[in-house]
Amino acid sequence: MRIVQWLRDKGHDAIHLREQNLHRLPNGLIFEKAHTEKRILLTFDLDFGEIVALSSGEKVPVILFRLLNTRTPHVIERLEKVLRDSSQTLEEGAIIVVEETRHRIRRLPFSS
Repeated sequence: MRIVQWLRDKGHDAIHLREQNLHRLPNGLIFEKAHTEKRILLTFDLDFGEIVALSSGEKVPVILFRLLNTRTPHVIERLEKVLRDSSQTLEEGAIIVVEETRHRIRRLPFSS
């Protein structure tokens, strides 16, 4: 929740599923909710990469964290860099995989 508050403090319209009592929602429904509300998904769940790949062209930008250090200050530090470097790419649709020292971008939709 501290990351959501940090995003709000930076002017982003951020929500956490827990705030809406939806934190146990199946991943497919989370994806649909993000698509309907035109949101960017932030997750540590690797399943979302596959969900996006199988989504029939629905563009839901995903920031996928693959970090060893999952402490909030480190996650925020990495997220801040991604948002600074890739905000336009996210708006156009992409999966961004965030690692300890770099991030990789895969634009949507994926080519076959």
